[in-house]
Amino acid sequence: MTTPSHPSHLHDTRTFYDAIAVEYAELFKNVLEAKPVDRATLAAFAELVRTAGAGPVADLGSGPGLVTAYLHSLGLDVFGVDLSPAMVGLARRTYPDLRFEEGAMTALEVADGSLGGVVAWYSIIHTPSELLPALFAEFHRLLAPGGHLLLGFQVGDEPLHLAEPFGHPVSLDFRRLSPDRIAELLGRAGFTLEARVLRAPDEREKVPQAHLLARKPGGPGEP
Repeated sequence: MTTPSHPSHLHDTRTFYDAIAVEYAELFKNVLEAKPVDRATLAAFAELVRTAGAGPVADLGSGPGLVTAYLHSLGLDVFGVDLSPAMVGLARRTYPDLRFEEGAMTALEVADGSLGGVVAWYSIIHTPSELLPALFAEFHRLLAPGGHLLLGFQVGDEPLHLAEPFGHPVSLDFRRLSPDRIAELLGRAGFTLEARVLRAPDEREKVPQAHLLARKPGGPGEP
């Protein structure tokens, strides 16, 4: 996969995560162990994808590879894609048996309808709101009929601006989103919403967390 010339938000996101990759991976290496609701959501997604049998899964915004590896442990044929070369390098070293590629989730060199699942686990939060319809249209293009999409994001109206994390001279906005608004945009992109999970923040989080599970209509036996 190749990465196109980047609009400013992609450049800023890549620069930010390149700078903090090592510290980020260490801080979050065991994060799923303390999040049973998150694990259950990922497990439900994995079961639906396996049952549909529509193709491999792309974990978009895979970072250091934790979620990619977890989905692999649940029996999925999954690969990771991340904008940050530093994150991709860490993921490849940590999980050498899995596939990780550098790329932008807005412009993947993946054939139409070739994926059985797409996961964007806390990765749409760096996409400007006006670009979300095009992003969801791209997810729809990637998925085979009957394929599933799983989104994770923070809930809220105001973005979190994070400056100089771990002492690095970088900053980035983390956009908090409305589950109702995201569900509406998914419907406009052609998805059917199958589940919506809203959980309370844990001790390390400041706002509620949302997981939306959607499906591209079609597939065997469906008109």
